[in-house]
Amino acid sequence: MINLESNIQYVKGVGDKRAQQFAKLGIYTVKDLLCFYPRNYQNWAGAMTVQCAPDGEKAAVRAKLVSTVAEHRVRRNMTLYKCDFSDGQCIIHVTLFNNKYLAGSLQLGREYILFGKIEKTLTGASMSAPELENAQSGAGIHPIYRASGTLNSKAIARVVKNALDDLPAFEETLPGSVLNQYNLAPLDFAVRQVHFPTDFGSLEKARHRLIFEELLVLLLGLLTLRGKKKSDAAPRVKTDYSAEFLKLLPFEMTSAQKRAVAQCVADISCRFPMNRLLQGDVGSGKTAVAAAVIYSVAKNGFQSALMAPTELLARQHYETFQRFFAGTGITVCLLTGSTPAKEKREAKDKLMHGEISLAIGTHALIQNDVEFKNLALVITDEQHRFGVKQRANLAEKGTDVHTLVMSATPIPRTLGLIIYGDLDISVLDEYPPGRREIRTDVVNSSYHKRIYKFIRAAVERGEQAYIVCPLVDEGQGELHSANEYAAALAAGGLRGINIGLLHGKMKPKDKEKTMRAFAQGDIKVLVSTTVIEVGIDVRNATVMLIENAERFGLSQLHQLRGRVGRGDRASYCILVSDSKSAAAAERLGVMKKYSDGFKIADEDLKQRGPGDFFGSRQHGLPQLKIADMLSDIETLRLCRAAADEILKRDFALSLPQHRGLKAAVLNMFQNAVGN
Repeated sequence: MINLESNIQYVKGVGDKRAQQFAKLGIYTVKDLLCFYPRNYQNWAGAMTVQCAPDGEKAAVRAKLVSTVAEHRVRRNMTLYKCDFSDGQCIIHVTLFNNKYLAGSLQLGREYILFGKIEKTLTGASMSAPELENAQSGAGIHPIYRASGTLNSKAIARVVKNALDDLPAFEETLPGSVLNQYNLAPLDFAVRQVHFPTDFGSLEKARHRLIFEELLVLLLGLLTLRGKKKSDAAPRVKTDYSAEFLKLLPFEMTSAQKRAVAQCVADISCRFPMNRLLQGDVGSGKTAVAAAVIYSVAKNGFQSALMAPTELLARQHYETFQRFFAGTGITVCLLTGSTPAKEKREAKDKLMHGEISLAIGTHALIQNDVEFKNLALVITDEQHRFGVKQRANLAEKGTDVHTLVMSATPIPRTLGLIIYGDLDISVLDEYPPGRREIRTDVVNSSYHKRIYKFIRAAVERGEQAYIVCPLVDEGQGELHSANEYAAALAAGGLRGINIGLLHGKMKPKDKEKTMRAFAQGDIKVLVSTTVIEVGIDVRNATVMLIENAERFGLSQLHQLRGRVGRGDRASYCILVSDSKSAAAAERLGVMKKYSDGFKIADEDLKQRGPGDFFGSRQHGLPQLKIADMLSDIETLRLCRAAADEILKRDFALSLPQHRGLKAAVLNMFQNAVGN
């Protein structure tokens, strides 16, 4: 008998060869299989007559085979099989394509259920390549799974059914109090019904139960991993030096920046560890806030660490903080994968002996051989680019350290309060003086000639431009390909201008080289995929052209727009779209109307767009199997209340009734390490 941890190859109907096909879907164990939920369902339960079925739409019809199957060889590799069915009132002409096995299995006079698109005529109806099953065994609600290669949905469904038939009842993971309070179905019912529902009411109950548990486990993991630490032994900053630091700046901080600095300093002056999220649009001044806090930490004799997602961004931070702290006696080092070995050894030695106040770097900061003498503050920039575990590993370089996570990805306030409810939140909702609003226009592709002329004029003025495409290679419809587009521009619209190309398939070293050339002004126009969404500060870039803009989510478009307008020159964002969709027009209209990232995020939530601003992978969260952060927000609210109640009584999840939840949390976040 199999169990949840059994290899998928031991399920009836799998074997070694098919197990390799399942592996391509990320399915290795029976548990993986059962968590591979249907993406949709077909209703074969209420099979109808042709008269009741909608014309030109897919439906299930119950009918009897009333003619023999006729074979017609049309050409090589194409054979048609034609036959007639009757629902008692109407004749249905059916055509099957290259399906000799199915055609040979049909029996005259037997009743079947046919599922497919029905085309009605004056004398009857026709169906091309419908799915067919015996009326007795085929009736019901059919699960539809994401297929891969030769592993189609029906094959997956058969294997899931075999697994469920061979497994005993599932042990309950939620406490009885939670099941009763939130009116949740038992786990065994939920798992079996979500794959093979007896009716849509049972399916809804099953999905609600599984979504609730997944979100509850997620929140329990976040709340316990991110802290709510009971420790009262955090390093305490006794003197506030932020006023001294502000005098060193060549500019005046905004009220929002000053408020954020004061909040952070108040936190790190307490004996409890700070756990704060600093949110603000690109260009709102998060780096200056971090510098002010680091200044006070350093002047009090403690060390800080700042982790950035890329080497280029880490180097930019290093150069910025060097300028901020020039002449103050605060020492800064840079640790990345490409830092020369000798420099690394010296930096690590000085960090260990407390001779360096601030370490800036990439993942290199969390290597085992990096030690600090008295680390008090850890900061992660663009925090959604790091996994929860990676951020925790940095914090573990000290004891009960203060944590500041910075994000330029606006998250809807309603969602942020639920997910980040255990963090104090500082929001930078003002722009520094002199920062201009970016003019945004939405046009169709007929404007290309004018746009290229506009970009050429900008380059001649000494400015630079980004052009963003949704694809890298040709061959996916009419969407612009970054490779093909860059080549076409170099030979046509922008001939004579130095054009660079950047995309996710490039080696990290080549990406860094290209971005550095653009930052230094050697490349005038950068054609890129969305890898520049989180990039470095190129103050000379004034034009952002986004092709096929309807393909991007609102918050992603806002992030891309934030790549320009970093200097004191007028800047422009041009969204090109030929989509006729009203929804796409509405979304792009939001971009033209608003410049505030938080308003845009709220609109994104209202419209329930792609949700790219909170994609699990982007934010370092575990990948969700069935829940959705946007459509299940009401359930998320309930789960937050349930998680708070559970942790209030049993923070370590050590009580017997929480054993299943604790195991689920450990499993979910262990698998999220690489996010």
